[in-house]
Amino acid sequence: MSSRRLVIAGTGSGVGKTTLTIGLMSALRKKGYTVQGFKCGPDYIDPTYHTAVTGRVSRNIDSWMLNHEMVKEIVNRGSQDADISIMEGVMGFFDGKNPINNDGSTAELSIITKSPVVLVVNCASMARSAAAIVKGFQVFLDDTNIVAVIANRVGSEGHFKIVKTAIEQECGIPVLGYLKRDHAFAIPERHLGLIPSVERGELNPFFDQLGDLVLETVDVNALYELAKAPALEIKESLFKRREKEAVRIAIARDAAFNFYYQENLEILEAYGAELIEFSPLGGEILPDHVDGLYIGGGFPEEFAEELAQQTAVKRSIQSAIENGLPTLAECGGFMFLTEMIETTDEKKYEMVGSIPGKVKMQTKLAALGYREVTGEEGNFLFDGNLKAKGHEFHYSTFHPKTEVQHAYKTKGLRGLKQEGYMKGNLIAGYTHFHFGSCPEMVENWIKQCKGAKANG
Repeated sequence: MSSRRLVIAGTGSGVGKTTLTIGLMSALRKKGYTVQGFKCGPDYIDPTYHTAVTGRVSRNIDSWMLNHEMVKEIVNRGSQDADISIMEGVMGFFDGKNPINNDGSTAELSIITKSPVVLVVNCASMARSAAAIVKGFQVFLDDTNIVAVIANRVGSEGHFKIVKTAIEQECGIPVLGYLKRDHAFAIPERHLGLIPSVERGELNPFFDQLGDLVLETVDVNALYELAKAPALEIKESLFKRREKEAVRIAIARDAAFNFYYQENLEILEAYGAELIEFSPLGGEILPDHVDGLYIGGGFPEEFAEELAQQTAVKRSIQSAIENGLPTLAECGGFMFLTEMIETTDEKKYEMVGSIPGKVKMQTKLAALGYREVTGEEGNFLFDGNLKAKGHEFHYSTFHPKTEVQHAYKTKGLRGLKQEGYMKGNLIAGYTHFHFGSCPEMVENWIKQCKGAKANG
C-alpha cells in the first residue's frame, strides 16, 4: 500500500522552506485534504505552525537523535488517516551533524522515509544559474529523489519562466511554481510571542492568506500527485502499551512551558504513565495525587513577572520536590526551578527556589547543538549506564549559589562538559531529551515514580 508524502527541502537556510511549507499545508487544506506535518531536526517552533495550520499535532523526525526504525515508525503513526504528509526540512538539504556525511540531514531523512523531495531555490538575481544549482543537488547523492522545484523570490512571472525553462531543460524535473520576491511574507517572530499568538488563533489570517498565495502560483494538484510514496515497514512498535496507567505524571504545559516532543509524551504513556497537564502560568498548582513531574522547555523569561506572582504554584512545586517527587526539568523548566531569573534589563524575578542559584539572560546565544548524554552517579534516569541524545538551545547561563551536584555529562562539538543539577529525585538541566533515543530512561523514571508512590 502506498501513501503520499513530500519533503520540502532547501538549498540552504533562509530560502523560504517554512513559508512554502505553511502555505502548501494551508492550500492543501483548502482543497479538502487532511494534512499531517513533520519537522526534520530538533526544532520546537516550526511544528507549532504546522499544528495550527493542519489541525493535527506535528511531529519531529531526527535521524541523528533517533534510529532509522524509530523515524519510520513516527512517520507511519503520524500519517495515519492523513491524505498527505508534508515534511519540512532543516538547513540546506545535505546539512546535518557534520560536513563529511549525511548524518542527521534532510537528505538522509528523505532516504529513510522513501519520500519524494521538492527543492526550494532562492532564484533572486539569477536565471540559468538556477539550473546549475538544482543539477548539483540532483547528482550529489544518487539515493535521493528530487521530483520537483519551487522557485522562490522571483522578480516577476517573466523571471519565473526563464528559470523554469532552464531548470526543466537541464535537470529533467518540473518547476511547479513560485513565490514572488515582493510577496515575501515575513514569518512571525519564531520565539517570544509565537506560542500564545498561535494558540489564540491570531495567525490564522496569515496562514489563510499564505494558502491563497500558494494556490495562485503553485501547481498544488501536480505536487499532490508527485507525493506518492511506498509504505514504510516497521519491525516492532516502541509505542505498545506495557502497563496501563501505573503512575500519574504532571506535565507543566502553557505558553511558558510548551517544548515537548509529542513522542516523548506518547512513550511515557506507553510505559505506564497517565499524563495530567497543568498551567503554572495560569495559576494552577501542582495537581493532587501525582507520582512524578515533567517541566519542559519554553520561554519562562518572557513570562517571568507573571510566574513570579504565582506564589501558591511555586510553593506547591517546591514542596513536592522537597518531599521526593521524581522530577525532570528541561531548559525552561530548569530555569523555573532556580531561585531567580534575571532578565537582560537586569530585572530580577523570584522563581521556585528548588535549585540554589540564579539564571541570567543574555542577548547572545549561550549554547546550541546536539548532545550525547550520560548521567552522573546517582542520576536515577540513567541507572544502568545509559546513554541518551538531545540538544541544547538557550540564551541564559546558570550561576549556582554554592557548589552543586551536576546531573549529566554532555558531549557536543566543543567536547565534554558537566551540566545541570541533581538532588534526590530532582533531575534538571538545559538539555532537551528525545526519549526515543533511550526509552530505558522512561522505564527508570516510571520505576522511580512507583517507588516514591509506595513510600508516600
